[in-house]
Amino acid sequence: MSKLLHKLPLTALAPMQDVTNLWFMKVIAEYGSPDYYFTEYFRVNETSRLNRNILASITENDTGRPVFAQMIGESIPDLVRTAKELCRYNIAGVDLNMGCPAPRIYRKNVGGGLLREPEKVNRILGELRQAVNDKPLTVKMRVGFENTDTFYDILDLINYHSIDLLSLHGRTVKEMYHGTVKYDLIAEAVRYVNCPVLANGNIYSATTALEVLDKTGAAGVMVGRWAIGNPWIFSQIRQALRGEAITSVPLVEVYNYINRLWQAPAAENFPQRARIGYIKMFLNYVALLVDANGHFLRLMRQAQTEVELFEVCERFLLNDETKTLALSPLQKI
Repeated sequence: MSKLLHKLPLTALAPMQDVTNLWFMKVIAEYGSPDYYFTEYFRVNETSRLNRNILASITENDTGRPVFAQMIGESIPDLVRTAKELCRYNIAGVDLNMGCPAPRIYRKNVGGGLLREPEKVNRILGELRQAVNDKPLTVKMRVGFENTDTFYDILDLINYHSIDLLSLHGRTVKEMYHGTVKYDLIAEAVRYVNCPVLANGNIYSATTALEVLDKTGAAGVMVGRWAIGNPWIFSQIRQALRGEAITSVPLVEVYNYINRLWQAPAAENFPQRARIGYIKMFLNYVALLVDANGHFLRLMRQAQTEVELFEVCERFLLNDETKTLALSPLQKI
């Protein structure tokens, strides 16, 4: 895994279902790619096949950055089968999702649900390590399920099976995206495991990224939701690491970003309502960096048509050329 250590600290775009597709990776690349991308998760079960749309984020990726292929599942033979299939493609490595906090996921004992069963994790990682021998095998996880009782047991398994990279979100599965991120436990993991650790959880700005790197000693940071609201965040992190002033982003550029998202090739096949819902998923985060009073967020959510939605965007993003995207959230989420 020494290849991962060529340039520290590292930055990575967190895998997010329905977000980190090929189009979003291409759009992010226009504003400054992270060092690594992670795909949406490939669902793995007895009847699963590699999802073509997710596979496109590997096979058609022209961002110039390596892409990790993430899997989610608990059927060991099928995880092994899928990992071998993925290794035939030009991937940076195979990543196992042990952190997804969605109840519909963890109730199936996959994603974050696996953290309740260290014995099962032991079997899965053992088989995957044998199957993935010429590519990095990585894990994304949280600090626990309901509490942190299994935290060190899982870290022992990370070491025992020679995992090549650990991405660690500093909340439990049950906490989802609420509550304080336990950066102290990420720091513990950095000291405990034998592989690089990416710190994940509420890294909303370049300044926060530097603070988290300092607190944890991590090899890098993984940014998820805040890269949706601010796709410039990876280039801003690199500026901060070099000790440079962080470049401000005029709101007109934010408007252009939203328009780029709207032009997603697959979006033309969506019913308008679905297409608007897709864009609102991004605007939920943009709004928190644009309007402290919450008016943009409220009006954007009320919009029902393309015309209404872009009228709201124009009102808040094009009316004042001096305004810039905030460097930290103006509202709590």
